[in-house]
Amino acid sequence: METLPLYIYGTFVLTVLAAIYLFVKASSSRRLFLVMFAWLALTGTLAWMGFFEAPDALPPRFLVAVLPPLLCLVALFSTKQGRAWLDAFDLKTLTILQTLRIPVELVLYGLFLHQLTPELMTFQGRNFDILSGITAPLMYYIVFVRNNWRPQLLLLWNVITFGILLFTVSNGILSAPSPVQQFAFEQPNVAVLRFPFIWLPAVVVPIAYFAHLISIRQLWKAYGRNRKFLNTLESDKQNHQRDVADFPSGQNLNF
Repeated sequence: METLPLYIYGTFVLTVLAAIYLFVKASSSRRLFLVMFAWLALTGTLAWMGFFEAPDALPPRFLVAVLPPLLCLVALFSTKQGRAWLDAFDLKTLTILQTLRIPVELVLYGLFLHQLTPELMTFQGRNFDILSGITAPLMYYIVFVRNNWRPQLLLLWNVITFGILLFTVSNGILSAPSPVQQFAFEQPNVAVLRFPFIWLPAVVVPIAYFAHLISIRQLWKAYGRNRKFLNTLESDKQNHQRDVADFPSGQNLNF
């Protein structure tokens, strides 16, 4: 592996730690902190041993890094207790957390310059994820600082940026050396199979999509409550207008 400048390693590791810190802070769960660091240690150790660098292995070994978080997500959304836990996450922290996608994109660009990831995984190629990071503090300011609380606005932003994340992740998977690789054969996405960059698909990406999906769930519920409230007001208004229309004209009331 080509020797990388220390600032690339340092920026990436600090971004991973910041993502874990903010995600745990949003949950207010000490247990989650322990789980996250255990997962960090396990995937880091496997990458250090070269476990993921087996391009011909079937099934692809990178599934060991990406499937467990997905299964946890499904389990949490499938149970009443899990959904109640997700609903307690702090929406403000989940929103500002997405700002960390900016340093992630800068790291990917540095890896591209050192021929460890393809150009399509950078903002010069097909990766538009940096836009999510740039707009995250803007959305935070509009919704939470200016108190312009519009669930539908933040909901729409989360849906769009979640779509960008899915597009970026699919490109990352299909450009990594494995039996399912479809493009970037001249400069494959090898960095994400090595230490410490395995933490991108194993830790940072799951935190990002967890944050999006939790936010979407909370915002959809808030939007539904707000719409129900507005519908109730509209119904009361219509009933009042109907009562007025039905009241005999010219009739005097004496109290």
